[in-house]
Amino acid sequence: RARALLQQLPPQDCDERFCPDLAEEERRQLRAFSARRRQEALGQGLACPVPGPCHGCPCRKCGRRLNKGDPGIAASRLGDQFWHPSCFSCHFCHQQLVDLIYFQQDGRIYCGRHHAELFRPRCASCDQLIFMEECIEAEGRRWHLEHFCCLECDEPLRGQRYVMRSGRPCCRGCFESLFAEPCQACGDPVGADGEEVTHQGLHWHARASCFCCSLCRAPLRGRALTCRRGRLFCSDACSRGQDVSAT
Repeated sequence: RARALLQQLPPQDCDERFCPDLAEEERRQLRAFSARRRQEALGQGLACPVPGPCHGCPCRKCGRRLNKGDPGIAASRLGDQFWHPSCFSCHFCHQQLVDLIYFQQDGRIYCGRHHAELFRPRCASCDQLIFMEECIEAEGRRWHLEHFCCLECDEPLRGQRYVMRSGRPCCRGCFESLFAEPCQACGDPVGADGEEVTHQGLHWHARASCFCCSLCRAPLRGRALTCRRGRLFCSDACSRGQDVSAT
């Protein structure tokens, strides 16, 4: 429950004490943002039997009817509507709302995390909302300017080339020294800037001198191939050791 609450209600979204590195203007914006959400959107669902006047009403989420006396969840900010307990979940992540705490927007209910993200981007590094005018957007995610750094050496990557590794950016140097796969043909790492061909979990440089038949050296890009024990062949004949160029 505690883990779910921390996920659904990130404390850094509403309390500046959990955001020690914010500038004063960002702190001011966070306070105003949090106060407005509490006033306009925050609520707590009430678990209660469906009353007689609401007999036969549809569940707000799934549409199936709720009968008098059925267990239901009411949300005061959304009028005389009821949910099945299992349907009282975030519109975005579909997780059931811990302790029935919700935020409403346009008639829909959200957990605190995803309601906040309707209005402010979230930094993929520190998990805090971004109140700065500028941020970095890459791979469908956003970062504070100072947090877009290499996951290994912390080198700032703004304006630099990078490679994504497990959802985080990595500078080219760290990627090539730590993560680049060796080419099966020449043994050199397949760098971030090099074209790569993969087959059965193995890696080759895409150049003709590496991605070629192990026997006759015919380039294999765009051709059918056979792979045996990590070696590539252009035909069954070559894979059996017969040089087809001599036949």
